[in-house]
Amino acid sequence: MELDVEAKKVLLRKIPHGLFICTVREGDEINGFTASWVTQGSFVPPLVVMAVRSEGSSHGTIKRTSKFCLNVLRFDQKDLAAVFFKPQKGLGGRFESTSYSFGQLDLPLLEDAIGGLECKVVGSVEHGDHTVFVAEVLYAKLNQDVESLNLASTGWTYGG
Repeated sequence: MELDVEAKKVLLRKIPHGLFICTVREGDEINGFTASWVTQGSFVPPLVVMAVRSEGSSHGTIKRTSKFCLNVLRFDQKDLAAVFFKPQKGLGGRFESTSYSFGQLDLPLLEDAIGGLECKVVGSVEHGDHTVFVAEVLYAKLNQDVESLNLASTGWTYGG
């Protein structure tokens, strides 16, 4: 029996996704991208699991530094998610559209987001066109407790 490609596409797009800005830093260079394939993986220790496109410029930074920050977006930050989703001309160029400070791991924390989770990679699986990173949450900063942005509310699709 062959895979029903259309059924697969529809069903995979039914999996709910939050939208996050993943930020990275290597030396003086910062970068970030919109991430949607993210989930909590463990309570103790606190783990998050994130899939990152292997061809993306931040992928190599995460592999080399073993750290990243997940910035949780507010329900009304679709435009910011779009900025970090689009290809950029140079590293760090997306950060002109938002303010940030550096957290405990010297990673960019978006000041207007709900907050950020600074993470250290503890494992990864490289298979297909994405790498799945498993990371321990080392630091958390909460700016405001409001509803978060999800993919379904944007009208966008990613996956399938």
